[in-house]
Amino acid sequence: MPDALTLRPIGVISTPFAALADCPRNGRQLDPAPVCIARLFVEFTPGLRSLEGFSHLILLYWLNQTKGPLLEFKPPFDPETRGVFATRAPFRPNPIGMSVVAFDGFDGEDGLKVRYLDCLDQTPLLDIKPYLPSTDAEPAATMGWLAPHATRA
Repeated sequence: MPDALTLRPIGVISTPFAALADCPRNGRQLDPAPVCIARLFVEFTPGLRSLEGFSHLILLYWLNQTKGPLLEFKPPFDPETRGVFATRAPFRPNPIGMSVVAFDGFDGEDGLKVRYLDCLDQTPLLDIKPYLPSTDAEPAATMGWLAPHATRA
């Protein structure tokens, strides 16, 4: 097992959230959700080919302004100490964020207009994947200790 891996950002995400205090805990908390731009570096733009027609995408990004890791903590909305892997908290050993976003089309040759992000402005973008409801949705999934705290649509 390697001690370290090398990740290379493929672009940068622009959001209206300049500080952690501005950033929603969940991208679906804001109504209306702001349009954000995921802009790719020029060498990766050919990878956007055939993305039109998808309504939703999965974005993976590096939470570069988080402090951590913190393996156990008390969430602000729950009195119990929880393990970081039972949460979506940003202070992880590898601070990789993930969001299922609505894809609202292209912004020029190198950008994607997306909604429902919960990351800071200028967050490094690691990957883009199409969201496939036939394989990515699990309607019967349960939420463990988070069920009473679920964000409602």
